[in-house]
Amino acid sequence: MLDVSDPVIPQPFTIFDLPLHLLDNYTDWLVTQIQQQQGVHVVTLNAEMSMQADANPDLAQVIQQAELVIPDGAGVVLYLRLRGKRVARCPGIELAEALIRRSPNAQAEGQPASLFFYGGSPGVAQQAADQLQSQQPSLAIAGVQHGYLSADEHRDLCDMLAAKQPAIILVGLGVPRQEFWIYEHRHLCPQSIWIGVGGSFDIWAGTKTRAPQWLRDNHLEWTYRLYQEPWRWRRMLALPKFAWRALWHG
Repeated sequence: MLDVSDPVIPQPFTIFDLPLHLLDNYTDWLVTQIQQQQGVHVVTLNAEMSMQADANPDLAQVIQQAELVIPDGAGVVLYLRLRGKRVARCPGIELAEALIRRSPNAQAEGQPASLFFYGGSPGVAQQAADQLQSQQPSLAIAGVQHGYLSADEHRDLCDMLAAKQPAIILVGLGVPRQEFWIYEHRHLCPQSIWIGVGGSFDIWAGTKTRAPQWLRDNHLEWTYRLYQEPWRWRRMLALPKFAWRALWHG
């Protein structure tokens, strides 16, 4: 494990040529980066994304250049354990929630870390931000924008980000669109923490629910997502392919 005070994380482990960074506490390390005004792209790696990157060199390049890649999925944790690395899964939604809780005290130049929410269906990101702020009134929310924008609205979004320079930017556009979008636009806020959060806005807004804890504890959260979104079955075919490669191909 690495010292959370390190300004830059080396790449201590790889999975199918993708980096995977192992820390005792990811939240502490990100708070340090906020305080030091060090920009970070956080990728939440799971089996599905790994297989997408295997077939898409552009996505692989984006992941390889991210400063922090965490073991989000059960398949990734299994891969690590098969190779002697006893690590816990770090779901992206939980990392984002932990960072949000810490944001009022994660200060750079005396200011609380501000949040920006981008993505999701119209109204969902705003509802998510409202729910989070109702639970934690001290949150500093710099802005909210849904993910269905015209070209002009997208330009306005970019101008807003460049002007406000939020400390934490949560992007919920789904994989791999959110990863590409962050890669292409992070120059607008070079000192920010950028995290692709997938469908987390729906969870925070209350329009969807996470799997029961017992499913999460047994690495079966994907079954609940499939139950909620049966159209995902084609994407879930990546899971047995990942398991086969993890077991036999290294």
